[in-house]
Amino acid sequence: MANLDAFFGEWELERQIRHHDGGIARFEGTALWVPKGMGALYIERGTLVMPQARYHSERRYLWDRALRVCFEDGRFFHQVPAEGGQAEHRCPPDTYAVFYDFGAWPVWTTRWHVSGPRKDYVMQSRYVAAAAPKP
Repeated sequence: MANLDAFFGEWELERQIRHHDGGIARFEGTALWVPKGMGALYIERGTLVMPQARYHSERRYLWDRALRVCFEDGRFFHQVPAEGGQAEHRCPPDTYAVFYDFGAWPVWTTRWHVSGPRKDYVMQSRYVAAAAPKP
């Protein structure tokens, strides 16, 4: 279903982060895929709202045509399943498990469960194509 060309452009992005201890944060911003070489540069920008403060947040990843996602320095992060589904990244001692849902394209979601000795949270993100009508 998904191929790299389908991601190009700007997406509205909403995210909720629920920590095991009950803390909740949210992120509101945009995700932008722009062509770079044979792949794409992913740029996420927005505001992270936590109970105690608000922060400007930005992150970048590199995507290739096979939907492999790498950190900006080129280290492999994870493989996006083209039909949706599960993927994982291990960063010992932590594990990052994700589920991609493309079933309502051009609205799609990810759900990350991050666990480890000092990490335990679920992060749900919703992407809506900037040109798509809002539900």
